[in-house]
Amino acid sequence: MPSLHFHTRIFNPKPPFRLIHSYTLRTFTTSFIDAQFTQSPFIVSRFLWLLQEYPRGLFHAKSIHAQIITNSVSKDQFLATKLVKAYCDLGHVGDARHVFDQFPQPKTILCNAMVGGYLRNEWYSETLELFKMMGSCNLAIDSYTCNYALKACVGLLDYEMGREVIRKAVEKGVESDRFLGSSMINFLVKFSSIDEARRVFDTMPERDVVCWNSMIGGYVQAHHFNEAFGLFFDMHRLGIRPSQVTMASIIQACIETRNLKLGKHVHGCVFGLGMGYDVLVLTSLVDMYSKMGDVESAQLVFVSMPIRNLVSWNAMISGFVQNGLVREAVDLFQRLVVSGGGFDSGTVVSLLQGCAQTADLDGGKIIHGCIYRKGLNSNLILSTAILDLYSKCGALKQASFVFDRMKVRNVITWTAMLVGLAQNGHAENALKLFSQMQEEGVVANSVTLVSLIHSCAHMGSLKKGRSVHAHLIRHGYAFDVVNMTALIDMYAKCGKINSAERIFSTGSTSRDVILWNSMITGFGMHGHGHQAVGVYRKMIKEGLKPNQTTFVAVLTACNHSGLVEEGFTLFHGMEREHNIRPSEKHYACIVDLLGRANRLEEAEGIVKQIPFEPGSVVLEALLSGCRTHKNIDMGVQTADKLLHLDSMNPGIYVVLSNIYAEASRWDAVNYIRGLMRTRGLRKTPGYSLIEVGNHVFTFFAGDDSHPNWAHIHRFLESLRLEVEASGYVPDTSCVLRDVDEPMKIKLLWGHSERLAIAFGLLNTPAGSLIRITKNLRVCSDCHAVTKYISNIVKREIIVRDANRFHHFLDGKCSCNDYW
Repeated sequence: MPSLHFHTRIFNPKPPFRLIHSYTLRTFTTSFIDAQFTQSPFIVSRFLWLLQEYPRGLFHAKSIHAQIITNSVSKDQFLATKLVKAYCDLGHVGDARHVFDQFPQPKTILCNAMVGGYLRNEWYSETLELFKMMGSCNLAIDSYTCNYALKACVGLLDYEMGREVIRKAVEKGVESDRFLGSSMINFLVKFSSIDEARRVFDTMPERDVVCWNSMIGGYVQAHHFNEAFGLFFDMHRLGIRPSQVTMASIIQACIETRNLKLGKHVHGCVFGLGMGYDVLVLTSLVDMYSKMGDVESAQLVFVSMPIRNLVSWNAMISGFVQNGLVREAVDLFQRLVVSGGGFDSGTVVSLLQGCAQTADLDGGKIIHGCIYRKGLNSNLILSTAILDLYSKCGALKQASFVFDRMKVRNVITWTAMLVGLAQNGHAENALKLFSQMQEEGVVANSVTLVSLIHSCAHMGSLKKGRSVHAHLIRHGYAFDVVNMTALIDMYAKCGKINSAERIFSTGSTSRDVILWNSMITGFGMHGHGHQAVGVYRKMIKEGLKPNQTTFVAVLTACNHSGLVEEGFTLFHGMEREHNIRPSEKHYACIVDLLGRANRLEEAEGIVKQIPFEPGSVVLEALLSGCRTHKNIDMGVQTADKLLHLDSMNPGIYVVLSNIYAEASRWDAVNYIRGLMRTRGLRKTPGYSLIEVGNHVFTFFAGDDSHPNWAHIHRFLESLRLEVEASGYVPDTSCVLRDVDEPMKIKLLWGHSERLAIAFGLLNTPAGSLIRITKNLRVCSDCHAVTKYISNIVKREIIVRDANRFHHFLDGKCSCNDYW
């Protein structure tokens, strides 16, 4: 028979044990060996007793080992088995292997001790290597051997080897052993072979509660909850007493199925089984009630617990946060700290998430301080949660401080920082950070890329948006419905509605309403009202149920295209055909639709008929119509109502000031502007973005900060002469300042979109398309000038303002002057 000697991890044993002759060692070991029992069997039994009772440290184990060698019983395999187990239990696997290697032909019991020792110390590869060697040496393999080997396969996630172990168990006829059967079930469940696991379970002649737990737990992991409940009821019928593990699995099944009624019955079973003192089960109940929104019951269970561990406290704190009771979570955390209980990363992660949800920056800073004092600030998960908190609270300076000082950053950390920048209006910085992320070799995930797509959409950066789209394709994310929705939005906002439509056509079989809504919105912002309504009609035909957002999108599309009657039909069909009661946003859409069409009396009538008190959204829509069509009286009345609702909204003051300015009532304009100053309100400055090369450039009204501003202004002057020669007459009513006409004309030619257009014409190839993104509504004079410019330079110019897109080509605009 071949020898079992082979090399594994550290099998270069130390030199043979040196005999220690101190008085202490001799009295410790030899005093147990009576002179009258010098025969080998008696000596062996004494050493077995020693190994059973005394090896509480490496010194003791080696002392006993030395005396075993001294007394010439080191070749006893049963004694060697106990010695191997002792060394392995102490974590000294190399010493155990040294003992094992003294036997060229070990018996199965000794092999199992070594295999089991490897497994307990998580040396999974060595476990399987020894198992294979036993097979190649024709040593007897029993259920224990297979059990250990199968558990090692689970540890290594080695499916093929696991199947080989099961095949060997069947070949040896040991598969019916209940312990091995439980391991087989666990293995098969781990690799999603739940039906095969059930066949193994059903053929087992003897099943203890561990086997039942393995099968029930497997069903819960596989989300086969009815089967899990069925087995639980079978246990009760067969008189098998559930264990704490059984109850924890069933409680988890109740959580997953959101079955609170059954969960309460299980709660009753817990007390009926006498488990009312078990921490694991009671903590599971706290978690169950919390996740189902019954915080009161969760608290009752938590308070009644005779013993609580940190997991219990964390479950209750997390339960408060999940149900929006952040203040209560913080109070409970303070109780935990005051009581002298420690906390871990799980405790404070929940609290940080709660502070992020409620934008509680002060509370978050307190938690951050606790983390720092506890020495947990190097924890990657916690640092990422702190970063996310600061980002969601708009504290980007603090977020950057945390991010820059993190020694280790994973993709989740980078994504949190990117999302924070994007959501707080720093889209360009988000794109720069993405470039840095790529340089450091961090592979972006789907969430990262979607946040970048939104950044590109916000900036109107088509080139960078296409680059991110390419990343999505390369990493296999492009056909995910969430990503497709983001791409449709990005291409639509970058002026490439045809690209958005192509992406939509590949995903239009999706039943996701949000995807369809994004296409309707895209068509609407480009003034393609008929196409938007067409997508809506197709959506209904496909059997998809529209939601409130669908009607906001399609009504807005009608607004931008002047489809008044179509909009009315859709609005009145919401509740009648789809059981969707119009909200304030829908009323705002219909008021806006009428206001744009100069049907202000009808719009005012709609406002008066709203079955609830109209809010600022509706009144702002009416005020916008009043300004567009210069209805001063209705505009002042509407603005007065708005100021009673929201006196700190600078937009209301600006629109009212503009209404007075267009009527040349400068005294009223000065009064409104003075009122804004005294209340500390400022008008949002207008700016325009243009992407040239790999950079996005920003221009403000009257901007002279650009290095080439003199060249830009000279070019603008030449454009002014050309458009005036083509018939352009300045509309100085757009200048809402009390200055003379020449100054008004000068101010008009300093508007941000004209600066951006001039810069684009100077820095892009002749004939190429120019895209401009403006944060405010384009004025009527800039709209007229851009039509003239597009005809003179023979280029298409796309301007996206705060409301919609304008495609200028050959002296015309896609909006047909309706915006």
